[in-house]
Amino acid sequence: MNNSNFTFIYDGECPFCNHFAELLELKSKVNNISILDARKNPKLVKDLLSKGFDIDQGAVLLHEDKIFHGHEAINTICNQISNPSSNLLKILTMTFKSPKRAKFIFPLLVTARRFALISKGVSTSLS
Repeated sequence: MNNSNFTFIYDGECPFCNHFAELLELKSKVNNISILDARKNPKLVKDLLSKGFDIDQGAVLLHEDKIFHGHEAINTICNQISNPSSNLLKILTMTFKSPKRAKFIFPLLVTARRFALISKGVSTSLS
């Protein structure tokens, strides 16, 4: 899976999502990855929603013909990171490489996103 193209789609207004996307882009050493802000790509968000993938419920990772959503997206991309050059990314990678931990923790992140957006006065809905 390492030599293939990935597209990571996240909410650019969410401070947690935004920071993770920056870490992916700058510190992950994952080759062939595109990082897209869902708020700047409404057609893509609408297309994903029509396929049953609600970006409001988690980031999306596209890889070849597969779509990973929420905890599966984070788990899949973290498993591509072999030698992160940031301490925070090391912690996140170690945490989310486990599918069970990712599934358990992810709902907390969705709730934290919602509170962060509300506190910023930004819409919590991308759809």
